[in-house]
Amino acid sequence: MTTELWQLTAETLGGMIVRKQISPVEVTQAVLARIDALQPKLNCFITVCHDHALAQARWAEETVMRGNALGSLHGVPYHVKDLVNTAGVRTTFGSLLHEDNVPKTDAVSAARMKAAGGILVGKTTTPEFGHKSLSDGPLFGKCHNAWDQRRTSGGSSGGAAVAVAAGLAPIGIATDGGGSTRIPAACNGMVGLKQSNGVIPHSQAADAFGNYTYVTPMTRTVMDTALMLQAMAGEHASDPWSIGVPVQDYIAAARPEGDLRGKRVLFTARLGNTVVARDVESAFRAAILRLESLGAIVEELKEMPPANYEVWQIINHSTWRARFADMVARDGNRMTPSLVRQVQMAADWSAADYQKAMFARGDLFRHIQGWFECYDYFVTPTMSRTALPVDHDLFDPIEIDGQVVGELRQNLFPYTMPFNITGHPAMSVNCGFASDGLPIGLQLVGRFRDEASVLRLGALYEASTDWHRRWPAL
Repeated sequence: MTTELWQLTAETLGGMIVRKQISPVEVTQAVLARIDALQPKLNCFITVCHDHALAQARWAEETVMRGNALGSLHGVPYHVKDLVNTAGVRTTFGSLLHEDNVPKTDAVSAARMKAAGGILVGKTTTPEFGHKSLSDGPLFGKCHNAWDQRRTSGGSSGGAAVAVAAGLAPIGIATDGGGSTRIPAACNGMVGLKQSNGVIPHSQAADAFGNYTYVTPMTRTVMDTALMLQAMAGEHASDPWSIGVPVQDYIAAARPEGDLRGKRVLFTARLGNTVVARDVESAFRAAILRLESLGAIVEELKEMPPANYEVWQIINHSTWRARFADMVARDGNRMTPSLVRQVQMAADWSAADYQKAMFARGDLFRHIQGWFECYDYFVTPTMSRTALPVDHDLFDPIEIDGQVVGELRQNLFPYTMPFNITGHPAMSVNCGFASDGLPIGLQLVGRFRDEASVLRLGALYEASTDWHRRWPAL
């Protein structure tokens, strides 16, 4: 079967452009044509930058032909979640209240992708201010799963995951505040990394010191994640967490060389939740056996960490109340009801409650750090089931294998939130497909600020499977 330009990875495209085998213009035209064809079905973009992208592609082509020095992603199309500022390109935050907002400056992550030579093709969908794990909102409607349009894309980086899964650019910038990269990556079978604090500077974080949110890569392969991480990493004055953090050789780490002999893997299929879908548990157990076949020593977690959902909830919702309470009072009738409800929920917590949650955050970090004194990795499912129906509400209980199991966050993705709080690197990779035809995610967690090790584990696992080579029938 012939491989189309839109199916090529960033790694492959970059190499072919450098060797003058393909033009950045023809690549960009192919991607824009596919966006135009599939956007009505998937609704994964808020803004598409046709003219801007083609102008950048022509410049990229001229630069290649002149023999100038090229960036690591020269001529490669990418997209940016619409929470991340892009100079001169509309950035709405998924909100009617910012529908016409055009930033004057790039976020650090976007500036670095531009400096690496990437071609911005558009801004991807996000729920309003990225407030939930479902990508819908009053500004743009619903974003649909790449594999089944009756299912949600996940969120809040749903548009980014769907766009990569559908071949609407091979890579994209996402964000993650409680699983917002890893959840849609799992829903759509992509690779979603949440790196450690400061590895990629977060120049838009309002609370630079208490930050628990991350600007992240969204890709199809582990190597493409490494390429994005290499381009965006490095200290910046805007983010105190980033200062003094060395940049590792992520690209070398993502080469699937060697095996896992001598590495110790701690794993669990449950992390505070009691129910996991049969298909998810089966795929997860098979993935653990595969890691063991690669040489890893595997051991199941016997004692759960301290309860952490309420810790995340108090920190997160209090942050939102500080940011959005005035907005809700003024324009709440034009905002997403689920965001307004969560802002109002935070009124019940005091400053002392918030500080106690921060104390608990420190306790959880130390507890998980203790695991890595004995183990190299911690592995879980990314979600307890496949993607929810596209019209599911954040406050509706979820079902697993026909059983109503309760509140969405605690029962769908209890695996992701702890590592936003602790800062440990956590990456979702595809580990198979369920009987409903939807992808299943595997979460790989590593030592604090050891992204290279997580990439190596992901690359070795990925190379031993063919899940990442499958495409949705669009």
